[in-house]
Amino acid sequence: GSLVHAVLETADPQAADLRAELVERVADEQRWWPVAAPTEVLAEALLPLHHTPLGPLAPGLTLRDVGRVDRLCELDFEFPLAGGDVRGAAADLRLRELADLWRRLLPAADPLAPYADRLDQPTLGDQRLRGYLSGSIDVVLRVPGADGQRFVVVDYKTNLLGEPGRPPTAADYAAPRLAEAMLHSHYPLQATLYSVVLHRYLRWRLPGYAPERHLGGVLYLYLRGMCGPDTPVVDGHPSGVFSWAPPPAFVVGVSDLLAAHATAGVGR
Repeated sequence: GSLVHAVLETADPQAADLRAELVERVADEQRWWPVAAPTEVLAEALLPLHHTPLGPLAPGLTLRDVGRVDRLCELDFEFPLAGGDVRGAAADLRLRELADLWRRLLPAADPLAPYADRLDQPTLGDQRLRGYLSGSIDVVLRVPGADGQRFVVVDYKTNLLGEPGRPPTAADYAAPRLAEAMLHSHYPLQATLYSVVLHRYLRWRLPGYAPERHLGGVLYLYLRGMCGPDTPVVDGHPSGVFSWAPPPAFVVGVSDLLAAHATAGVGR
């Protein structure tokens, strides 16, 4: 997984000879992330995902179509939670408070709506939101939209789905199976936090930023299920591509909740 992430971060997706580009990048990264497979085999395995449709959040596009100028790779972030950057008594903000927003602001038919019940469970919901949150987003893509450019969070996943001992198929990475995998691994929370990071970054850096116009949703790319131009597409969703477009009001609401107990009216 680390090798694949590093290659996708550094490779030029629009190189004239993409296979040669991937071979070179894999060879470079194998010095840091050695694996038992030959360089050429690994590079060949990374070709199909570059030619797989990205689905409704980036209609008509593949990773091959989105060049470096429209990518922000490894967007690092760090921000305080519930007043973690100020002196004095901290507010007792718990993770379960997100569950209320989840239920109020996500449509009932949203594939990740059931995650609200997990946020209410004591093991997860009792955790305090305090201190700082840090991490990095694999890549943010700038894609065309009906009202101009939109920005999509992308996370690469190398998870092996399907039955143990059986070679995976495209059907193992169909939309319903991906929703199950997302819920199982608590990725809805990760995707939500990444959306908050993008919201705050664009609010800071993009003139005229409007969440409803510029937030383009989240793509979790399960790379093993992305089979190239012939990838099966069911109801507009290609195998291996999990698309999530939470309402902008939900993203803004979570951002406000995470900052609501800091200095009143500041930093939201």
